[in-house]
Amino acid sequence: MRKLNASDIINLYEYEKVRSEFRARIIDLKKRRRIEVGDKVSLTFENRDTMRFQIQEMVRAERIADDHRVQEEINVYNAILPEANELSATLFIEITEQEQIKADLDRFQGMDRGDCVYFELEGHGRVFGRFEAGHSKEDRISAVQYVRFPFSPEQQRWLRDPGIPVALVVHHEHYQAQAVLNPEQRAALSDDFELSSPD
Repeated sequence: MRKLNASDIINLYEYEKVRSEFRARIIDLKKRRRIEVGDKVSLTFENRDTMRFQIQEMVRAERIADDHRVQEEINVYNAILPEANELSATLFIEITEQEQIKADLDRFQGMDRGDCVYFELEGHGRVFGRFEAGHSKEDRISAVQYVRFPFSPEQQRWLRDPGIPVALVVHHEHYQAQAVLNPEQRAALSDDFELSSPD
């Protein structure tokens, strides 16, 4: 997927003019790109639009006007964009009760190692997630993780094929859940492959 550059980011003044419309469009977009797997895990699959919105909101919140600092934000979020033949997602462990945060997070230790998160292509195998390093320690895991799913060309075709059920699965010692993708979700994710060929 083509990386973002400075010309994709508009200045604070111009962004305020279009923010409401842009924000509404991204909220609608994320409805098709956010998949809840059970009651405690969700994944939002990122693309140029979702990352551009994150950068614009960060620039707005921090009142960043310096070009060098804007470029630093672009570099951070570009690292999350999917490479060719892969999907990239932000995974959230969602814990709403403040007093339960540590205990609940502790239950998810090890989820980012091994093959706990994957796409199940019914009758055609699995595509396992690869977690970005540095978001957990031996005794602690972050509630926000970044995960990539490398798809072969054949697996990409199966994701598009409406005759093959596809589920996103979390299979961990203390948490098992899955979500069957609907046609709208599958179409949205498949579009990422169309955009991910090297420039």
